[in-house]
Amino acid sequence: MRQIQYTMKSQDILILLKIIALEDKPWFHHTLAEDLDISQSEVTQSLNRSRYAQLIDQERRKVNRKALYDFLCYGISYVFPQHPGEIVRGFATAHSAPPLKAMIESTENYVWPSAKGNIRGQSVLPIYKSVVKAVQTDTVLYELLALIDAIRVGKVREKEIALAELKKRIC
Repeated sequence: MRQIQYTMKSQDILILLKIIALEDKPWFHHTLAEDLDISQSEVTQSLNRSRYAQLIDQERRKVNRKALYDFLCYGISYVFPQHPGEIVRGFATAHSAPPLKAMIESTENYVWPSAKGNIRGQSVLPIYKSVVKAVQTDTVLYELLALIDAIRVGKVREKEIALAELKKRIC
């Protein structure tokens, strides 16, 4: 019998965070796909991978928030590493975006590259290619993803603050 290899992908994190951002609002595979600019079949495959990793329940409806937080805390920077790049125009992320912007003073900005962006800073590739589009209408998702980027690229202090803030929002 052939065994399937389930390997997490970056869009899995985006989809799980979107479900958390929706709070108790109803959602369907096609609405997630539309909101995140991901195909409906990829949403289904992603939820299957997350179920296998025990990051979502067996019905693929409720995120296992504690397990997701643990993965973000201890694994995200190793599985999906990122280092700031060249100076570009884009949308603020990590400590340059809410909620960390109000807590951390810095002269350097981190941004997701985008010609439609409103600030210049060091480029940080988002966790998935459709993030910039997805956060345009969802501030809760935007803040969650900015916190994730602070964990992926931040220094020790930024990571600690981001993890504390993420724990409040996820757990």
